[in-house]
Amino acid sequence: MQDPFYISKRNRRGVISLFIFSLIVVFTPRFLMLFQREDKIIISSEEIESLEKSRSLSQYNYGNKKSYSRQDKFKTPERKFDPNDYTSGDWIKLGLSEKQVAVVMKFTSRGIYSNDDLKKIFVIPEGLFNKIKDSTYYPQKETLSKIERELNQDRPTAVLIDLNKSSVEDFTKINGIGPFYAKQIIRYREQLGGYHSKEQLLEVWKMNLETYEKLKDYIFIQKGEIKKIALNSTNINELNNHPYLNWNQANSIIKMKEQRGGFKSISDIKESILIDEETFEKLVPYLTL
Repeated sequence: MQDPFYISKRNRRGVISLFIFSLIVVFTPRFLMLFQREDKIIISSEEIESLEKSRSLSQYNYGNKKSYSRQDKFKTPERKFDPNDYTSGDWIKLGLSEKQVAVVMKFTSRGIYSNDDLKKIFVIPEGLFNKIKDSTYYPQKETLSKIERELNQDRPTAVLIDLNKSSVEDFTKINGIGPFYAKQIIRYREQLGGYHSKEQLLEVWKMNLETYEKLKDYIFIQKGEIKKIALNSTNINELNNHPYLNWNQANSIIKMKEQRGGFKSISDIKESILIDEETFEKLVPYLTL
């Protein structure tokens, strides 16, 4: 009986040949890699130094251009000025955007009295502040004690005066009303476009009920003296500068006007979710088509 594990010479030679062939296939590529040369990128120290200088110079030039462009955006005032008297156009000439100007005008309408006050207006960039800080001057701030002295001064009581036409001198003829309140009344009158009721005096900065009571019986309002805003031809700056509107409300009115091709009725602005009934009632005397 033949041994089942018996392998003939012919088969043994075949197995050995297959094994040798497998070794050749596996190890030949590795053997050939030993004779291949690796191409290396060689950069001299001079070239490295040149590249570093070039990169540094590029970054420096970019930084300078960026810095220059930022600084060049803002202008230096031609002469000394009181920020409280600057108009929207004056601020725009210095380099502020319309939105920034709208915020600045709200601050200056209340009165600012030093560069510290000016710097607190968050929309004024540091670059612009540095350009204008040496060109500013301010009115002397009247202290509360001075206001109290004015209230206690005896003055002859004036005859009736027109609230929308009277000057500082006219107001100070009323017993208990000094230059401070007179200026604030006139400043707010200009912002509103004129008073349509005596009660609006209570909206004046620092106006209290006691002072209002001293004033109300000596003033009258002539009808037809209010400066009105034409809704169909106005712009966002005019609306935003009015004390009864903020920028978002003004913007919503302008957007509605553009979408409709104009308003047919003043009450159309109430369709804006930002214009509530109270705001509308306050605005109505100042609006026209």
